[in-house]
Order: sequence, then structure tokens, then C-alpha cells
Amino acid sequence: MENLFEISELYLQYNSRKGVSGREEKVNALNGVDLDIRRGEILAIAGESGCGKSTLAKALIRLVKPQRGIIKFEGQDLAGISSEAMKAFRQKVQMVFQNPYASLNPKMKIYEILEEPLVINTSYPKDKRQEVILEKISQVGLDKDCLEKYPHEFSGGQRQRIAIARALLLEPVCIVADEPVSALDVSIQAQIINLLKDLKEKYNLTIIFISHDLRVIKYLSDRVAVMYLGEIVELAPSKELFSNPKHPYTKALLNAIPSFEKKKIAEDLLLKGDLPSVTNLPKGCLFHTRCPQVMEICRTNHPILEGKDCVRCWLYNRLTD
Repeated sequence: MENLFEISELYLQYNSRKGVSGREEKVNALNGVDLDIRRGEILAIAGESGCGKSTLAKALIRLVKPQRGIIKFEGQDLAGISSEAMKAFRQKVQMVFQNPYASLNPKMKIYEILEEPLVINTSYPKDKRQEVILEKISQVGLDKDCLEKYPHEFSGGQRQRIAIARALLLEPVCIVADEPVSALDVSIQAQIINLLKDLKEKYNLTIIFISHDLRVIKYLSDRVAVMYLGEIVELAPSKELFSNPKHPYTKALLNAIPSFEKKKIAEDLLLKGDLPSVTNLPKGCLFHTRCPQVMEICRTNHPILEGKDCVRCWLYNRLTD
């Protein structure tokens, strides 16, 4: 399958000021991410809060600029491309944010919100813009009467449908969905997830789905990349990852999924301690401070993500050169 994105050795740091002293520290958000995203797939990126999922999403669409690494889209390196080429890229890759109310202008009617990207990015006459807006709003399951209302007049699920309609306006090849259902009720979550799945099939979309909810990921995704402290620790087809997880962190996440069935939590899958500080990363394997299966090599040597298993763990990896 053809790669849409090719990401190599991606590093990104934020500057952060700590406490009343205002001392500046470096926040290590991405720590050498390597990832290929295939055209037409739903790739889920999973992990705890603070693991770098949203930062990776923002880096992909150039909302933040990495200090090191390469991001290629359709074979073209995004670093240093012209403003005209960047405009074309942004039309092809759209984003759906976690909070639809914050991403919709509360002072504009829905029709105006949807018309704005068409005015900016196309030369469509008014009647063509109206035709496209009516088509997209219908495809996300809303009536044309909603176009004369303001964002505050809708439920959270309806607002997210509007945000998805806006993302579809410019006929993108890829949608980056950053926690798009986490703020919604469970029943509404199911509607939005099924909508994304239907739209993926209809338009052959590539969807990069950011979430911490593994139950949603299991239902929706084709492949899953598990992140920990700014790096990918396991990458596998969804069915394989949920049936046979390899990395201890992945196993711990799956072990923590709530279930109606009474089950005993395996002691050897429980995480130790809290997430380490992103301003002072551990040496060796970044996960060794919490790993129930830690070995001596884990404390000193950093494993790589390679081979058919695609797991960053000394239980599976060879020693790096």
C-alpha cells in the first residue's frame, strides 16, 4: 500500500517556564518518531495524556515545527516548501479538533463558518459554494435548516458533525482527528465513529485518529501506534495488537480497559509509579522506570523500533550499535 506520510527521526521540544522563578526548561514532546502512514487506512495513535499524541498530530499538519526530522507528504519533504505548496497541502490534510465549540466561531452562523474556507481556497461562485455546503452538511447527517443557526444552538455531537463537514469541504485526502469523541456522551460517540468510518469508505480517506480510548480504537482502526513519552513503542495491525500485544506498556493499557465481566487484574501487568517528567527523560528505555518486566539492559540502553514485531522493547529487540 502506498505511503501518504513518511516520518523519520522527528524531535520536538517546547520551552516552558517553571514556577515563580520563571526558570526555563525544555519539554521533550517528540523523541525520534519514525512512522509511515498508508493511503486509505485509519491509523490510531494511542497512549496516556502527555505522551505526545496531539503534538505529533500538530507537527504533521505544520501547526508546530519540529527541531529535527523529516515529514514527507506524497513523497515531498514539507520542510522549506513554498507558501503556495503549503496552501495546497493544507487543503489536502484537514483537522478535526477535540472541542468543536472552541473550533467554531460563536459569532458566525453555520453557513458562514462553512463558506469561509471555500471563499479563501477556491474560486467557486456563490451558487457553487452553496451546493457544496448543502452536500457536505447532508453527508454528516444534518438538515439544511441548521445553516442559519449559531454554534451554541447545537449539542456537542451536532457541533462535531459540523466540524467534520467543514473538514470535508475542500475534498481532503487525509483527516487528522484529535480526540474527536472524548468530550461526547457514549451514545453520541458511536454515531460520530460510525460517521467517520462511512466517510472513510466513501472518499477513500486516510484518517489519523488520536485517542486514549482503546475500545474506540479497537472498533475503528486498521493499525495502531502506541506512544509513550514522545516515541512509538509498538506499531501493529489493530486485530494483532489487541489479540497479541507485545510491549509491556501496551499490555498494561489493554489490561486497564474497563469490563463488565469481573476480572482479576494481572499483577505483572500493573504499571509502577507515575509518568516521568518530560523535562528530564530517563536514560536507557524510557519505559524502564515503570515497567514490571524491567531488565538491567533497559536501564542503560535505548531500544529501537524495528523488525516484523515493530516493538521497542529489549524483550524483542537486538542491541543497538
